[in-house]
Amino acid sequence: MAPSLAQAYRRRWWMAVTAVIENLLFSAVLLGWGSLLIMLKNEGFYSHLCIDNETVFSNISSWDSGIWHSCVDQEEMLNLGFTIGSFLLSAATLPLGILMDKYGPRPLRLLGSACFAFSCAMIAGAAYNPEVLSALIFIAVSFNGFGGICLTFTSLTLPNMFGNVRSTILSLMIGSYASSAVTFPGVKLIYDLGVSFRVIMWVWSGLAGLVFLNCFLNWPGESFPAPEDISYTKEVKLSGMVMDDKVTGDRFYSHVTTVEEKMAAKQQEPDPSSEQLPTGEQTQGGPPFRSSVCSPIFLWSLITMAMTQLRIIFFMGAMNKMLEFLVTHGDPHPSKELLMEAEQQVGFYSSVFGSLQLLCLLTCPLIGYIMDWRMKECDVDQRCACVRVCVCVCARVCVTE
Repeated sequence: MAPSLAQAYRRRWWMAVTAVIENLLFSAVLLGWGSLLIMLKNEGFYSHLCIDNETVFSNISSWDSGIWHSCVDQEEMLNLGFTIGSFLLSAATLPLGILMDKYGPRPLRLLGSACFAFSCAMIAGAAYNPEVLSALIFIAVSFNGFGGICLTFTSLTLPNMFGNVRSTILSLMIGSYASSAVTFPGVKLIYDLGVSFRVIMWVWSGLAGLVFLNCFLNWPGESFPAPEDISYTKEVKLSGMVMDDKVTGDRFYSHVTTVEEKMAAKQQEPDPSSEQLPTGEQTQGGPPFRSSVCSPIFLWSLITMAMTQLRIIFFMGAMNKMLEFLVTHGDPHPSKELLMEAEQQVGFYSSVFGSLQLLCLLTCPLIGYIMDWRMKECDVDQRCACVRVCVCVCARVCVTE
């Protein structure tokens, strides 16, 4: 049974801390694709595409030797899987928003953690026989991207439980999402230490099961209302209790009051004391949806976010190939020593890129503090909101540059 909203409010700090950790380990991990690509190539996914007249006999014994050949066709096929996964990571947000408005974040978070666990289990299963099961990587990456965006999107509703610091908590959620690109480089370090790729994926699938359990026990069935929409009520119950006097032995009744606190979303009720006719401003609860979507500040934010997101996805898909080109200088038939050097450089810079993504988690709270700055005084002033949004957009552009 799902906990009530009041119970979830008492557990909000536990939910926030676990949500940050879960975003780091399970949300947009596909942004660390460069490191996963190296591991998939080492495990032999789509290595059968590299068989030609010169390497037929060496590839036949590749399963026994554990050494798999790589080629351009193999990398292009695997990058196609990254394209599908990153597309779901971004394109699923609109239908998820519609579903979350209707059903709340709990079922979507349960679905997302289950999809992520299934994707890791599928990759682990395909690694047992990659020559036959390589095609499963497309399904696995699709479930990985969808599950990751489910976890990310539902965690963005949690800051509503934190009142005046909700922007700071929200920035931590977004920062942990952006920093999840460090996960696959970290996994690659464990892989380089000699741990089996299949064992890593099975353990990761089990950890995603813990995310499912945490959501099942702590996340409420209803949506988190905004701080201004939360109402606190106290129920006072009067009950009688029979008491015995220890001295005289007389029996008497004593009244006991019980106070229970409840929290729920405010219900808009008309004020019976006001009998005046409604004016145009009173009947309009807020700006219409169309005017909000077509506002210049929203369109500008949409354009900058789309450009930066598309840019980083393109960069992640082509980073390994660009690094190889810088080492081999475009030589179509490089020597074995040059190929080894290129592989080392690609692995090193992939780890560096993933490690630098942790800076997002360190800098995002500063942006959240700016958004929370003088929030109470600027609740009604739209100009303050515009200034905060412009500062955040400019910071995003400067960081990506």
